[in-house]
Amino acid sequence: MIGISKLYCGSVEPSDALRYGRESGKLPSHLLQFSKDKKPVVVWNSTRRCNLRCVHCYAQAVDPDGKDEISTEQGKALIDDLAAYGAPVMLFSGGEPLVRKDLVELAQHATDKGMRAVISTNGTLITREKAKELKEVGLSYVGISMDGGEEIHDRFRGVSGAYKKAIQGIENCKAEGLKVGLRFTINKRNAQEIPTLFQVLEDLEIPRICFYHLVYSGRGSELIKEDLSHEETRATVHQIIDLTKAQFDKGNEKEVLTVDNHADGPLVWLRLLKEDPKRAEEVLELLSWNEGNSTGRGIGCISWDGKVHADQFWRHHTFGNVLERPFSEIWDDPNIELLHKLKNKKPYVKGRCTKCRFLDICAGNFRSRAEAFYGDIWAQDPACYLTDEEIAGEPVISKGTLAQQACACDD
Repeated sequence: MIGISKLYCGSVEPSDALRYGRESGKLPSHLLQFSKDKKPVVVWNSTRRCNLRCVHCYAQAVDPDGKDEISTEQGKALIDDLAAYGAPVMLFSGGEPLVRKDLVELAQHATDKGMRAVISTNGTLITREKAKELKEVGLSYVGISMDGGEEIHDRFRGVSGAYKKAIQGIENCKAEGLKVGLRFTINKRNAQEIPTLFQVLEDLEIPRICFYHLVYSGRGSELIKEDLSHEETRATVHQIIDLTKAQFDKGNEKEVLTVDNHADGPLVWLRLLKEDPKRAEEVLELLSWNEGNSTGRGIGCISWDGKVHADQFWRHHTFGNVLERPFSEIWDDPNIELLHKLKNKKPYVKGRCTKCRFLDICAGNFRSRAEAFYGDIWAQDPACYLTDEEIAGEPVISKGTLAQQACACDD
């Protein structure tokens, strides 16, 4: 997760994170990416059911009617374990989490245990009454997925009227004082819609948007064909930076993030080196605290059937099941080789990553994309668009600094 507004527009300073000791349990949500302990944000795909038929669904969602494999009481038990473990955020996803009639009860249980509860939703089921219920239980954030303007969005979602219902869901959240934001997955079919999303952000006075790069997993994944070229990705990130800056110049200080490609961090830094060297130094420090891709360390996933994965995309690698063993025990088990290696990927990555001066602030990016593209978990990430010239040279973070950070993380 790269905070474009935080880094490029200067809405966050290093001192902001230091004020909370960079401890995940104390940091406000917008600073959580700079924590030093990297306690995992856990995505719980609490149901496989969904009321839409999205063409790009990584969960391969099924009909909304039916029964979920994890009961309310089992869900509360897994939340108890996560809270005791120190996981700062319970992110309810799906399928569509709002088809679970007990979602509000589960969210209440998470907040009662001291966790931040957030949901990732298509927004179509957020009535005014549901928004009020979610506000009353202390839900921190509602992320609503949007794929572009009305025509594009409805085509992606497979249901006519999905766009209008999502917009109404946003309005209902705002009316009840719930923080709401947009989620947009960049691909060949909708990259041209990014300015439209910024206009929606401005027109509806939405405070936050996350732009997700495409993540594909599994050998021969069809999603590889949907990804942008390196040149297109680079131009798209520059466009997001420019549009974010334009909002700030208008006095609309939106929180804008890109997710799932940590090459974006070095790109921001390289751009600032030319435009504002002093800010570039501060950005480098923030990027060093971010530490790049956090799959299997700062992010984890529990599927609808209880299986534990390194993240919500990499489902064909399973490390255990919370219905048989607590997440906390699975997550820290040194005998699970892949999970153990993911917590410190740098010694294992290959290809361009081994020569990259940004490895310490990128961590080799997504192993799932490398496996899907090359058939090798530890190959270079095929989505890295930085040039050979840009990655060449001495590491941009000194070994001494990294050693100090490692010690701090062990405290």
